[in-house]
Amino acid sequence: MLTIQEINKAIMFGSFSNEELISIGDALKFNRAQLVKQVKRSVTLGSTVKFTSNRNGMTYVGSVEKIAIKYVTVRDSASRGLWKVPASMLEVV
Repeated sequence: MLTIQEINKAIMFGSFSNEELISIGDALKFNRAQLVKQVKRSVTLGSTVKFTSNRNGMTYVGSVEKIAIKYVTVRDSASRGLWKVPASMLEVV
């Protein structure tokens, strides 16, 4: 099995055609959408989740307030603030 570094190197320095690169991109988009669906199925209103902020690198734990199509609204348990988080970034605690 290839490592992620080998896959990245093959994509960056390989001799793929434009159609092959588009196909790779489509496969990535499909897999990301499946991950979002899986996470959304595993959380319900009030579930405790955690995520790491891209802004400051801190990990937050909170409860789910709302589940939308792509984003989940999470109320941070420490500051009581609301975060609109992409479902793919959430991890159920």
